[in-house]
Amino acid sequence: MSTPASGISSRSASDSAYRKITLRIVPLLFICYMLNYMDRVNIGYAQLQMKHALDFSDAIYGLGASIFFAGYFIFEVPSNLLLHRIGARKTLLRIMVGWGLLSAGTMFVSTPTQFYVVRFFLGVFEAGLFPGIVLYLTYWYPPARRARVVALFMLATAAAGLVGGPTSGWILQNMNGVHGMQGWQWMFMIEGLPASLLGIVSYLYLVDSPGKAAWLTDAQKALVIEDLAAAAATSPSATSARSPFADPKVYLLSFVLFCMLCGSYALSFWLPTVIRELGVRNLQHVGLYAMIPEAVAAMSTILYSRHSDKHFERRWHFITAAVIAAVALSATSLTAHSLGLSISLFAVARAAIVSSLPVFWAMTTGLLSTRSSVAGIAVISSLSNLSGMLSPFLLGLVKSATGSLANGLFAISALMFVAATCVLLCVPRQQRTRELTASAKVSQV
Repeated sequence: MSTPASGISSRSASDSAYRKITLRIVPLLFICYMLNYMDRVNIGYAQLQMKHALDFSDAIYGLGASIFFAGYFIFEVPSNLLLHRIGARKTLLRIMVGWGLLSAGTMFVSTPTQFYVVRFFLGVFEAGLFPGIVLYLTYWYPPARRARVVALFMLATAAAGLVGGPTSGWILQNMNGVHGMQGWQWMFMIEGLPASLLGIVSYLYLVDSPGKAAWLTDAQKALVIEDLAAAAATSPSATSARSPFADPKVYLLSFVLFCMLCGSYALSFWLPTVIRELGVRNLQHVGLYAMIPEAVAAMSTILYSRHSDKHFERRWHFITAAVIAAVALSATSLTAHSLGLSISLFAVARAAIVSSLPVFWAMTTGLLSTRSSVAGIAVISSLSNLSGMLSPFLLGLVKSATGSLANGLFAISALMFVAATCVLLCVPRQQRTRELTASAKVSQV
Protein backbone atom coordinates (compact mmCIF):
# COMPACT_ATOMS: atom_id res chain seq x y z
CA MET A 1 0.00 0.00 0.00
CA SER A 2 1.44 3.36 -1.00
CA THR A 3 2.19 6.11 1.56
CA PRO A 4 0.59 9.58 1.13
CA ALA A 5 3.89 11.04 -0.07
CA SER A 6 4.42 8.29 -2.63
CA GLY A 7 0.81 8.66 -3.75
CA ILE A 8 1.27 12.39 -4.37
CA SER A 9 4.52 11.74 -6.23
CA SER A 10 2.83 9.05 -8.33
CA ARG A 11 -0.08 11.34 -9.23
CA SER A 12 2.38 14.10 -10.16
CA ALA A 13 4.29 11.77 -12.48
CA SER A 14 1.02 10.56 -13.97
CA ASP A 15 -0.28 14.10 -14.53
CA SER A 16 3.02 15.06 -16.16
CA ALA A 17 2.88 12.10 -18.56
CA TYR A 18 -0.70 12.75 -19.64
CA ARG A 19 -0.06 16.47 -19.97
CA LYS A 20 2.77 15.69 -22.36
CA ILE A 21 0.53 13.34 -24.36
CA THR A 22 -2.24 15.92 -24.53
CA LEU A 23 0.06 18.69 -25.73
CA ARG A 24 1.54 16.38 -28.34
CA ILE A 25 -1.50 14.77 -29.97
CA VAL A 26 -4.66 16.72 -29.08
CA PRO A 27 -3.90 20.03 -30.87
CA LEU A 28 -3.39 18.26 -34.20
CA LEU A 29 -6.47 16.06 -33.75
CA PHE A 30 -8.39 19.21 -32.81
CA ILE A 31 -7.43 20.95 -36.06
CA CYS A 32 -8.22 17.84 -38.10
CA TYR A 33 -11.71 17.57 -36.66
CA MET A 34 -12.30 21.31 -36.90
CA LEU A 35 -11.60 21.22 -40.64
CA ASN A 36 -13.70 18.08 -40.93
CA TYR A 37 -16.67 19.69 -39.22
CA MET A 38 -16.31 22.88 -41.25
CA ASP A 39 -16.37 20.87 -44.48
CA ARG A 40 -19.35 18.88 -43.24
CA VAL A 41 -21.59 21.82 -42.33
CA ASN A 42 -20.39 24.65 -44.58
CA ILE A 43 -23.17 23.58 -46.91
CA GLY A 44 -25.36 25.54 -44.48
CA TYR A 45 -23.62 28.74 -45.57
CA ALA A 46 -23.26 27.71 -49.21
CA GLN A 47 -27.04 27.42 -49.53
CA LEU A 48 -27.38 31.18 -48.98
CA GLN A 49 -26.09 31.59 -52.56
CA MET A 50 -26.05 28.07 -53.96
CA LYS A 51 -29.81 27.43 -53.84
CA HIS A 52 -30.55 30.58 -55.81
CA ALA A 53 -27.69 30.14 -58.26
CA LEU A 54 -28.58 26.51 -59.05
CA ASP A 55 -32.35 26.85 -58.53
CA PHE A 56 -32.44 24.28 -55.70
CA SER A 57 -35.52 24.10 -53.45
CA ASP A 58 -35.30 23.68 -49.65
CA ALA A 59 -36.21 20.01 -50.11
CA ILE A 60 -33.38 19.47 -52.64
CA TYR A 61 -30.94 21.18 -50.33
CA GLY A 62 -32.16 19.18 -47.33
CA LEU A 63 -31.79 15.88 -49.20
CA GLY A 64 -28.31 16.84 -50.41
CA ALA A 65 -27.24 17.78 -46.89
CA SER A 66 -28.68 14.50 -45.59
CA ILE A 67 -27.38 12.06 -48.21
CA PHE A 68 -23.84 12.72 -46.98
CA PHE A 69 -24.68 10.52 -44.01
CA ALA A 70 -25.69 7.54 -46.14
CA GLY A 71 -22.09 7.12 -47.32
CA TYR A 72 -20.89 7.90 -43.83
CA PHE A 73 -23.14 5.21 -42.34
CA ILE A 74 -22.08 2.45 -44.76
CA PHE A 75 -18.32 2.89 -44.34
CA GLU A 76 -17.93 3.98 -40.70
CA VAL A 77 -17.48 0.54 -39.07
CA PRO A 78 -15.10 -0.81 -41.75
CA SER A 79 -12.99 2.33 -41.36
CA ASN A 80 -12.63 1.86 -37.59
CA LEU A 81 -11.76 -1.81 -37.96
CA LEU A 82 -9.13 -0.81 -40.52
CA LEU A 83 -7.72 1.83 -38.16
CA HIS A 84 -7.31 -0.80 -35.44
CA ARG A 85 -5.38 -2.92 -37.93
CA ILE A 86 -3.19 -0.36 -39.76
CA GLY A 87 -3.04 2.50 -37.22
CA ALA A 88 -4.23 6.08 -36.97
CA ARG A 89 -1.52 7.62 -39.15
CA LYS A 90 -2.41 5.75 -42.32
CA THR A 91 -6.14 6.06 -41.61
CA LEU A 92 -6.00 9.86 -41.20
CA LEU A 93 -3.90 10.14 -44.36
CA ARG A 94 -6.49 8.20 -46.38
CA ILE A 95 -9.49 10.01 -44.95
CA MET A 96 -8.24 13.57 -45.01
CA VAL A 97 -6.59 13.63 -48.42
CA GLY A 98 -9.70 12.10 -50.03
CA TRP A 99 -12.26 14.27 -48.26
CA GLY A 100 -10.29 17.50 -48.84
CA LEU A 101 -10.14 16.94 -52.58
CA LEU A 102 -13.78 15.91 -52.82
CA SER A 103 -14.99 18.81 -50.67
CA ALA A 104 -13.16 21.24 -52.92
CA GLY A 105 -14.69 19.44 -55.92
CA THR A 106 -18.18 20.45 -54.74
CA MET A 107 -17.49 23.80 -56.42
CA PHE A 108 -18.18 22.14 -59.79
CA VAL A 109 -21.72 20.94 -58.91
CA SER A 110 -24.45 22.27 -61.23
CA THR A 111 -27.41 19.86 -60.96
CA PRO A 112 -29.27 18.14 -58.10
CA THR A 113 -27.94 14.73 -59.19
CA GLN A 114 -24.35 15.95 -59.13
CA PHE A 115 -25.01 17.51 -55.72
CA TYR A 116 -26.34 14.22 -54.34
CA VAL A 117 -23.46 12.17 -55.77
CA VAL A 118 -20.76 14.50 -54.43
CA ARG A 119 -22.36 14.64 -50.99
CA PHE A 120 -22.69 10.84 -50.84
CA PHE A 121 -19.04 10.25 -51.69
CA LEU A 122 -17.94 13.01 -49.34
CA GLY A 123 -19.60 10.93 -46.61
CA VAL A 124 -17.76 7.83 -47.85
CA PHE A 125 -14.39 9.57 -47.58
CA GLU A 126 -15.10 11.19 -44.21
CA ALA A 127 -16.44 7.97 -42.65
CA GLY A 128 -14.40 6.85 -39.69
CA LEU A 129 -12.65 10.08 -38.75
CA PHE A 130 -14.57 10.89 -35.57
CA PRO A 131 -14.97 7.33 -34.17
CA GLY A 132 -11.39 6.63 -35.23
CA ILE A 133 -10.10 9.54 -33.17
CA VAL A 134 -12.27 8.54 -30.18
CA LEU A 135 -10.87 5.00 -30.46
CA TYR A 136 -7.34 6.39 -30.84
CA LEU A 137 -7.74 8.38 -27.62
CA THR A 138 -8.67 5.19 -25.73
CA TYR A 139 -5.18 3.90 -26.66
CA TRP A 140 -3.67 6.81 -24.68
CA TYR A 141 -6.06 7.66 -21.80
CA PRO A 142 -7.77 5.52 -19.12
CA PRO A 143 -11.53 6.10 -18.55
CA ALA A 144 -11.11 8.47 -15.60
CA ARG A 145 -9.29 10.98 -17.83
CA ARG A 146 -11.36 10.71 -20.99
CA ALA A 147 -14.15 13.26 -20.56
CA ARG A 148 -11.70 16.16 -20.35
CA VAL A 149 -9.58 15.07 -23.28
CA VAL A 150 -12.59 14.20 -25.43
CA ALA A 151 -14.01 17.62 -24.54
CA LEU A 152 -10.80 19.32 -25.69
CA PHE A 153 -10.95 17.41 -28.95
CA MET A 154 -14.68 17.98 -29.44
CA LEU A 155 -14.31 21.71 -28.89
CA ALA A 156 -13.38 21.54 -32.55
CA THR A 157 -17.09 21.54 -33.41
CA ALA A 158 -17.52 24.88 -31.64
CA ALA A 159 -14.24 26.18 -33.07
CA ALA A 160 -15.46 25.20 -36.53
CA GLY A 161 -18.40 27.52 -35.97
CA LEU A 162 -16.22 30.28 -34.55
CA VAL A 163 -13.79 30.09 -37.47
CA GLY A 164 -16.03 28.72 -40.20
CA GLY A 165 -18.95 31.11 -39.73
CA PRO A 166 -17.04 34.36 -40.21
CA THR A 167 -14.74 32.80 -42.82
CA SER A 168 -17.60 31.39 -44.87
CA GLY A 169 -19.57 34.62 -44.55
CA TRP A 170 -16.57 36.70 -45.63
CA ILE A 171 -15.89 34.49 -48.65
CA LEU A 172 -19.53 34.53 -49.74
CA GLN A 173 -19.77 38.31 -49.33
CA ASN A 174 -16.41 39.42 -50.71
CA MET A 175 -15.28 36.79 -53.24
CA ASN A 176 -18.52 36.47 -55.16
CA GLY A 177 -17.61 37.10 -58.81
CA VAL A 178 -13.83 37.00 -58.34
CA HIS A 179 -12.24 35.44 -61.44
CA GLY A 180 -15.70 34.52 -62.69
CA MET A 181 -16.51 32.19 -59.77
CA GLN A 182 -19.30 32.59 -57.25
CA GLY A 183 -18.69 32.97 -53.54
CA TRP A 184 -19.98 29.49 -52.67
CA GLN A 185 -17.53 27.95 -55.16
CA TRP A 186 -14.59 29.80 -53.59
CA MET A 187 -15.78 28.70 -50.16
CA PHE A 188 -15.68 24.99 -51.00
CA MET A 189 -12.21 25.27 -52.53
CA ILE A 190 -10.63 27.43 -49.81
CA GLU A 191 -12.07 25.40 -46.93
CA GLY A 192 -11.56 21.98 -48.54
CA LEU A 193 -7.98 21.81 -49.79
CA PRO A 194 -6.22 22.47 -46.40
CA ALA A 195 -7.63 19.16 -45.13
CA SER A 196 -5.60 17.23 -47.70
CA LEU A 197 -2.39 18.95 -46.62
CA LEU A 198 -3.17 18.28 -42.95
CA GLY A 199 -3.62 14.59 -43.71
CA ILE A 200 0.00 14.44 -44.83
CA VAL A 201 1.12 16.34 -41.72
CA SER A 202 -0.79 13.89 -39.50
CA TYR A 203 0.89 10.91 -41.13
CA LEU A 204 4.35 12.37 -40.49
CA TYR A 205 3.67 13.67 -36.95
CA LEU A 206 1.52 11.13 -35.06
CA VAL A 207 2.44 7.72 -33.62
CA ASP A 208 -0.02 4.87 -33.25
CA SER A 209 0.43 3.96 -29.57
CA PRO A 210 2.26 5.01 -26.36
CA GLY A 211 4.81 2.23 -26.75
CA LYS A 212 5.99 3.79 -30.05
CA ALA A 213 6.21 7.36 -28.72
CA ALA A 214 9.89 8.35 -28.74
CA TRP A 215 8.93 11.63 -27.03
CA LEU A 216 7.82 9.78 -23.87
CA THR A 217 10.39 8.50 -21.38
CA ASP A 218 10.52 4.78 -20.66
CA ALA A 219 8.99 5.44 -17.24
CA GLN A 220 6.14 7.43 -18.77
CA LYS A 221 5.45 4.72 -21.35
CA ALA A 222 5.31 2.11 -18.59
CA LEU A 223 3.00 4.28 -16.49
CA VAL A 224 0.51 4.81 -19.32
CA ILE A 225 0.54 1.17 -20.37
CA GLU A 226 -0.07 0.07 -16.75
CA ASP A 227 -2.91 2.58 -16.36
CA LEU A 228 -4.60 1.28 -19.48
CA ALA A 229 -4.13 -2.32 -18.37
CA ALA A 230 -5.66 -1.53 -14.96
CA ALA A 231 -8.64 0.14 -16.62
CA ALA A 232 -9.11 -2.82 -18.95
CA ALA A 233 -9.14 -5.17 -15.96
CA THR A 234 -12.12 -3.27 -14.48
CA SER A 235 -13.94 -3.08 -17.83
CA PRO A 236 -17.60 -4.14 -17.32
CA SER A 237 -17.36 -7.05 -19.73
CA ALA A 238 -13.67 -7.73 -19.76
CA THR A 239 -14.11 -11.48 -19.35
CA SER A 240 -17.23 -12.00 -21.42
CA ALA A 241 -17.37 -9.28 -24.03
CA ARG A 242 -20.04 -9.78 -26.66
CA SER A 243 -19.79 -8.79 -30.27
CA PRO A 244 -20.85 -5.14 -30.42
CA PHE A 245 -23.40 -6.13 -33.06
CA ALA A 246 -25.13 -8.32 -30.46
CA ASP A 247 -24.77 -5.98 -27.50
CA PRO A 248 -28.03 -4.17 -26.57
CA LYS A 249 -26.02 -1.37 -24.93
CA VAL A 250 -24.57 -0.45 -28.32
CA TYR A 251 -28.02 0.08 -29.84
CA LEU A 252 -29.33 1.95 -26.81
CA LEU A 253 -26.33 4.31 -26.87
CA SER A 254 -26.65 4.69 -30.64
CA PHE A 255 -30.25 5.84 -30.25
CA VAL A 256 -29.37 8.24 -27.43
CA LEU A 257 -26.64 9.87 -29.50
CA PHE A 258 -28.90 9.86 -32.57
CA CYS A 259 -31.43 12.00 -30.68
CA MET A 260 -28.82 14.51 -29.53
CA LEU A 261 -27.18 14.80 -32.93
CA CYS A 262 -30.55 15.57 -34.51
CA GLY A 263 -30.45 18.79 -32.49
CA SER A 264 -26.82 19.45 -33.35
CA TYR A 265 -27.30 19.06 -37.09
CA ALA A 266 -30.52 21.07 -37.04
CA LEU A 267 -28.56 24.03 -35.67
CA SER A 268 -25.51 23.51 -37.87
CA PHE A 269 -27.37 23.28 -41.16
CA TRP A 270 -30.23 25.74 -40.61
CA LEU A 271 -28.99 28.43 -38.21
CA PRO A 272 -27.55 30.64 -41.00
CA THR A 273 -30.95 30.57 -42.75
CA VAL A 274 -32.79 31.40 -39.52
CA ILE A 275 -30.47 34.34 -38.85
CA ARG A 276 -30.99 35.72 -42.34
CA GLU A 277 -34.77 35.36 -42.02
CA LEU A 278 -34.60 37.34 -38.77
CA GLY A 279 -33.48 40.33 -40.85
CA VAL A 280 -29.70 39.98 -41.22
CA ARG A 281 -29.07 40.42 -44.96
CA ASN A 282 -25.30 40.89 -45.05
CA LEU A 283 -23.83 37.38 -45.37
CA GLN A 284 -20.69 38.34 -43.49
CA HIS A 285 -22.87 39.49 -40.58
CA VAL A 286 -24.76 36.17 -40.70
CA GLY A 287 -21.46 34.40 -40.06
CA LEU A 288 -20.61 36.74 -37.19
CA TYR A 289 -23.98 36.21 -35.48
CA ALA A 290 -23.58 32.44 -35.90
CA MET A 291 -20.34 32.70 -33.90
CA ILE A 292 -22.20 33.55 -30.71
CA PRO A 293 -23.71 30.10 -30.00
CA GLU A 294 -20.37 28.47 -30.82
CA ALA A 295 -18.45 30.74 -28.43
CA VAL A 296 -20.87 29.96 -25.61
CA ALA A 297 -20.65 26.24 -26.44
CA ALA A 298 -16.84 26.29 -26.36
CA MET A 299 -16.72 27.77 -22.85
CA SER A 300 -19.48 25.58 -21.43
CA THR A 301 -18.00 22.34 -22.80
CA ILE A 302 -14.69 22.81 -21.01
CA LEU A 303 -16.32 23.67 -17.69
CA TYR A 304 -18.96 20.94 -17.93
CA SER A 305 -16.56 18.14 -18.81
CA ARG A 306 -14.18 19.15 -16.01
CA HIS A 307 -17.08 19.07 -13.57
CA SER A 308 -18.08 15.62 -14.83
CA ASP A 309 -14.53 14.29 -14.43
CA LYS A 310 -14.12 15.91 -11.02
CA HIS A 311 -17.18 14.11 -9.67
CA PHE A 312 -16.71 10.96 -11.79
CA GLU A 313 -20.33 11.27 -12.86
CA ARG A 314 -21.69 10.96 -16.39
CA ARG A 315 -25.36 9.94 -16.19
CA TRP A 316 -26.89 13.05 -14.59
CA HIS A 317 -24.55 15.38 -16.43
CA PHE A 318 -25.83 14.01 -19.73
CA ILE A 319 -29.50 14.06 -18.65
CA THR A 320 -29.30 17.67 -17.46
CA ALA A 321 -27.67 18.88 -20.67
CA ALA A 322 -30.18 17.04 -22.87
CA VAL A 323 -33.18 18.53 -21.05
CA ILE A 324 -31.78 22.07 -21.17
CA ALA A 325 -31.10 21.72 -24.91
CA ALA A 326 -34.63 20.48 -25.59
CA VAL A 327 -36.27 23.28 -23.62
CA ALA A 328 -34.14 26.01 -25.23
CA LEU A 329 -34.66 24.71 -28.76
CA SER A 330 -38.43 24.50 -28.26
CA ALA A 331 -38.53 28.01 -26.82
CA THR A 332 -37.07 29.50 -30.02
CA SER A 333 -40.54 29.12 -31.56
CA LEU A 334 -41.71 31.91 -29.19
CA THR A 335 -38.98 34.38 -30.20
CA ALA A 336 -39.32 34.31 -33.99
CA HIS A 337 -39.45 38.13 -34.19
CA SER A 338 -36.50 38.89 -31.89
CA LEU A 339 -32.98 38.38 -33.13
CA GLY A 340 -31.43 38.86 -29.68
CA LEU A 341 -33.70 36.40 -27.86
CA SER A 342 -33.46 33.84 -30.65
CA ILE A 343 -29.65 33.96 -30.71
CA SER A 344 -29.60 33.66 -26.90
CA LEU A 345 -31.80 30.55 -26.93
CA PHE A 346 -29.86 29.00 -29.80
CA ALA A 347 -26.68 29.65 -27.79
CA VAL A 348 -28.11 27.84 -24.75
CA ALA A 349 -29.27 24.92 -26.91
CA ARG A 350 -25.95 24.67 -28.74
CA ALA A 351 -23.95 24.87 -25.52
CA ALA A 352 -26.04 22.14 -23.87
CA ILE A 353 -25.82 19.82 -26.88
CA VAL A 354 -22.07 20.23 -27.35
CA SER A 355 -21.44 19.89 -23.60
CA SER A 356 -23.38 16.61 -23.52
CA LEU A 357 -21.21 14.92 -26.15
CA PRO A 358 -17.88 14.50 -24.28
CA VAL A 359 -19.86 13.26 -21.27
CA PHE A 360 -21.68 10.81 -23.54
CA TRP A 361 -18.45 9.39 -24.97
CA ALA A 362 -16.83 9.12 -21.53
CA MET A 363 -19.95 7.28 -20.35
CA THR A 364 -19.92 5.07 -23.44
CA THR A 365 -16.25 4.05 -23.35
CA GLY A 366 -16.74 3.21 -19.67
CA LEU A 367 -19.72 0.98 -20.43
CA LEU A 368 -18.11 -0.92 -23.33
CA SER A 369 -15.42 -3.52 -22.81
CA THR A 370 -11.96 -2.99 -24.27
CA ARG A 371 -12.57 -5.75 -26.81
CA SER A 372 -15.93 -4.48 -28.02
CA SER A 373 -14.96 -0.80 -28.11
CA VAL A 374 -13.09 -1.08 -31.45
CA ALA A 375 -16.21 -1.84 -33.46
CA GLY A 376 -18.65 -0.64 -30.80
CA ILE A 377 -17.57 3.00 -31.00
CA ALA A 378 -17.87 2.88 -34.78
CA VAL A 379 -21.30 1.22 -34.67
CA ILE A 380 -22.59 3.86 -32.26
CA SER A 381 -21.13 6.70 -34.31
CA SER A 382 -22.38 5.19 -37.55
CA LEU A 383 -25.96 4.54 -36.43
CA SER A 384 -26.25 7.85 -34.59
CA ASN A 385 -25.06 9.80 -37.60
CA LEU A 386 -28.17 8.70 -39.46
CA SER A 387 -29.52 11.73 -37.59
CA GLY A 388 -27.68 13.75 -40.19
CA MET A 389 -29.91 12.20 -42.82
CA LEU A 390 -33.14 12.75 -40.90
CA SER A 391 -32.68 16.16 -39.31
CA PRO A 392 -31.77 18.43 -42.27
CA PHE A 393 -34.16 16.62 -44.65
CA LEU A 394 -37.05 16.71 -42.16
CA LEU A 395 -36.55 20.40 -41.48
CA GLY A 396 -36.25 21.10 -45.20
CA LEU A 397 -39.58 19.37 -45.88
CA VAL A 398 -41.25 21.15 -42.95
CA LYS A 399 -39.96 24.52 -44.09
CA SER A 400 -41.01 23.91 -47.70
CA ALA A 401 -44.50 22.85 -46.58
CA THR A 402 -45.16 25.44 -43.85
CA GLY A 403 -42.67 28.24 -44.41
CA SER A 404 -41.43 27.78 -40.82
CA LEU A 405 -39.02 25.48 -38.95
CA ALA A 406 -41.05 25.56 -35.70
CA ASN A 407 -42.80 22.18 -35.97
CA GLY A 408 -39.57 20.47 -36.98
CA LEU A 409 -37.74 21.97 -33.99
CA PHE A 410 -40.50 20.75 -31.66
CA ALA A 411 -40.03 17.21 -32.98
CA ILE A 412 -36.26 17.37 -32.51
CA SER A 413 -36.68 18.77 -28.98
CA ALA A 414 -38.92 15.81 -28.18
CA LEU A 415 -36.19 13.43 -29.35
CA MET A 416 -33.71 15.02 -26.93
CA PHE A 417 -36.18 14.55 -24.08
CA VAL A 418 -36.41 10.89 -25.10
CA ALA A 419 -32.59 10.63 -25.03
CA ALA A 420 -32.54 11.95 -21.45
CA THR A 421 -35.25 9.48 -20.45
CA CYS A 422 -33.38 6.53 -21.98
CA VAL A 423 -30.21 7.35 -20.05
CA LEU A 424 -32.20 7.88 -16.83
CA LEU A 425 -33.94 4.50 -17.11
CA CYS A 426 -31.34 2.32 -18.81
CA VAL A 427 -27.81 3.47 -17.95
CA PRO A 428 -26.80 1.90 -14.63
CA ARG A 429 -25.77 4.05 -11.71
CA GLN A 430 -22.89 1.65 -11.13
CA GLN A 431 -21.08 3.47 -13.96
CA ARG A 432 -19.86 5.97 -11.36
CA THR A 433 -18.46 3.20 -9.16
CA ARG A 434 -16.59 1.64 -12.06
CA GLU A 435 -14.90 4.90 -12.94
CA LEU A 436 -13.98 5.57 -9.32
CA THR A 437 -12.39 2.13 -9.16
CA ALA A 438 -10.42 2.74 -12.33
CA SER A 439 -9.32 6.15 -11.08
CA ALA A 440 -8.14 4.72 -7.77
CA LYS A 441 -6.00 2.19 -9.60
CA VAL A 442 -4.53 4.94 -11.75
CA SER A 443 -3.58 7.08 -8.74
CA GLN A 444 -1.78 4.14 -7.08
CA VAL A 445 0.47 3.33 -10.03
